[in-house]
Amino acid sequence: MDSIMSRRLPPLYALRAFEAAARHASFTRAAEELAITQSAVSRHIRTLEEHFSCRLFERQGRSLQLTEPARMLLPGLRDGFDALERACITLRVDDATLRLKAPSTLTMRWLLSRLSRFRHLNDDIEVQLTSAWMDVDKVDFQHEPFDCAVLLSDGHFSQDWEVTLLFPEWLIPVCETSAAAEPWNLERLKATELLHPTPDRRDWRRWLVRMGLAEEVPLKGGQVFDTLELGIVAAARGYGVSIGDLVMVAEDVAEGRIGLPWPTAVASGESYYLVWPRARSGQERLRRLRDYLRAEVTAMALPGVDLLE
Repeated sequence: MDSIMSRRLPPLYALRAFEAAARHASFTRAAEELAITQSAVSRHIRTLEEHFSCRLFERQGRSLQLTEPARMLLPGLRDGFDALERACITLRVDDATLRLKAPSTLTMRWLLSRLSRFRHLNDDIEVQLTSAWMDVDKVDFQHEPFDCAVLLSDGHFSQDWEVTLLFPEWLIPVCETSAAAEPWNLERLKATELLHPTPDRRDWRRWLVRMGLAEEVPLKGGQVFDTLELGIVAAARGYGVSIGDLVMVAEDVAEGRIGLPWPTAVASGESYYLVWPRARSGQERLRRLRDYLRAEVTAMALPGVDLLE
């Protein structure tokens, strides 16, 4: 403890001024960012130069250049400010806003309308939703500005997180409504263009393997998309048959906007989870969001199809 207390560090405000000036290569822009005068930035830099007994900036014409000692100082200083920011985010004031990250297809097909109703029922909580395309669903609560996230995962998460299962992913073929007037047979499936919502074609592969059709239906060819949403939309417009998620297409099927040519859904082995750090402030608000989303899942009416684990 004595060694820690005896550390002689320069003033934090001076270090902030140096980091801003180094980032902008300008005392003027650093002053604007920090809401202080340019002369104050200059004084802070002189304080550091006196502390370290070396120059930190050099003028080359109109350009401001870092000296070698300054270049050595900057990376560790930035890491330190990042660590400070993470610590402050963890203990930040509990305001009325929840920052939620979620996959783009889930957002459009399931989450957005439900969050709208949640805000109406909970006018003391604002949910800021960021919809992100994620090839692999993940969130970094240490570096990303989110309080919680909905992720598609096999369920292995950090022990420091609260984790709530929302619903499993059930893969099922989807097509234009009129094309599903009668159930399809294998020959019709083989003759139809398959639409792939992922470049690696993993969703169709999972469904065909579980159905015992992997040797019968080729995966080569067919339009490839970046998201499940694009594949579903293309199928609904008659461009072929895509793989969808049973929960996400349930309302469209009920309202006649999407057809199910083969009424068998296959478990992908992954599920959608709501997660958040246990150390995050606003736990009561997060639990209210969790309880609401779980109730929404329970109230859903899914199409009457066979479910294969």
